[in-house]
Amino acid sequence: MKLLFLCPRWGSESYSASEFIRRVKEAGYDGVEVGLSDGDSVADEVASLAKSQGLELVTQHWMTADRDMEKHLELFEKRLRHAAGFEPLFINSHTGRNLFSLEQNKRVFAVSESVSASIGIPIYHETHRGRCCHTPWRTAELLRAMPTLKLVLDMSHWCNVCESLLQDQDDIIEPLLPAVSHIHARVGWEHGPQVSDPRAPEWANALNAHFKWWDKIIAARRAEGVSQFTITPEFGPPPYLPTLPYTCQPVASQWDINVHMMNLLRARYAVS
Repeated sequence: MKLLFLCPRWGSESYSASEFIRRVKEAGYDGVEVGLSDGDSVADEVASLAKSQGLELVTQHWMTADRDMEKHLELFEKRLRHAAGFEPLFINSHTGRNLFSLEQNKRVFAVSESVSASIGIPIYHETHRGRCCHTPWRTAELLRAMPTLKLVLDMSHWCNVCESLLQDQDDIIEPLLPAVSHIHARVGWEHGPQVSDPRAPEWANALNAHFKWWDKIIAARRAEGVSQFTITPEFGPPPYLPTLPYTCQPVASQWDINVHMMNLLRARYAVS
């Protein structure tokens, strides 16, 4: 199984499209994951340029959060179709809302399934705070109702929401792993979605907790004979990345952390 590592554009918005792509290629990434938003022409340029430069592309929908259901559905479909226009490997969607009922979220998912069928591009749904998959048990409920859903697994959100490293939730989480089609490799902890620096020894327990799940997913996809699998090291910029008081200087380099995670996971999952 070939592993493809994608660089998040999130946190690199200050770079031009060409400079960002140059840095991505120099760092050794296989592609990019680009969050798109209304009126962000540079993000559109990054997505187009990545394809022309031979990089793999994943587009990300994250904007739709309207509480009015009809407006939510309308904007959701519009933004998914825009994300599909760049012909990505798949679309990573921040889908629904945690305050929507199961039936309401099912209406949102129905839109994504309809769009995916019409455009021929998979749409995966991220386990994200504030969204429909904000906890393991809600995600399990959704998968029971819609068993064909595919997930982007970001365990950091679940650690934060559940205020734990999920030590006692194996029975809930393990049945969800077959649905995982993409990983966001960020390390969260009991009180936040991102540790300050995963290279620091004080975060070893949190890092190892995430390794436990990632290891199982990679092993399972290999056993299934999947030809390739994608991972985005997705440590974010401030305020996800903690800062010093008064100066607001970040305590570490977001770019360096993500490159470190890519190289760490490449070595960990190398086929000997």
